[in-house]
Amino acid sequence: MIKTNTRKSPEHTRQLVLSATLQLFTEKGYFNTSVRDIARESQVSIGSIYHHFNDKEGVASAMYNDLLKRMSESLEDIQRNNDSAHERCHAVIELLFKVTEEEPQLMEFMMYSKHREFLPDEAPICSAQPFMLMREMVAHGMETGEIQNLDLMVASSCLYGGAIRMITSRLDGIIEKSLLEYVESVWECSWRSIAVNQLV
Repeated sequence: MIKTNTRKSPEHTRQLVLSATLQLFTEKGYFNTSVRDIARESQVSIGSIYHHFNDKEGVASAMYNDLLKRMSESLEDIQRNNDSAHERCHAVIELLFKVTEEEPQLMEFMMYSKHREFLPDEAPICSAQPFMLMREMVAHGMETGEIQNLDLMVASSCLYGGAIRMITSRLDGIIEKSLLEYVESVWECSWRSIAVNQLV
């Protein structure tokens, strides 16, 4: 019989732990989840979790930053592949709706978890890189004359606020249909609220 190596690579172990942690934090919350729970759900030993992450806060921080990194990379792709603010911001709303449908636990954690309670050294979510990139796209639209010259936070809230409310309504079960069916109607309302030429 040929013996196979069943040991998990460090990266595979890390991803198993982070995936299990996301599920547990979403379902039970940070304070109701123990390292033992994470070990059981991920099928990774407690010793290995401490080796890779030091403690539960280390796991939470790694998961949080991993999610932010993934979202930032997707938004950077949107910036690279689209020139106008109109195209970029439309793609952002489509991305947010797609992530909500495909990875609802990820979006639920980002929207609902009070991250500062268990990650006090991390910046508030609205100051995190993905949200900064989203505001950069709005600022770009002001510079190019596509978006009205408004306060940046006001313009960003008008543009993305409706989409975020749709996301929370979907996560809460108020909206039953896929958000992808609402992309164009939400986009039209959002863009009209800030666009110079009302282009849809």
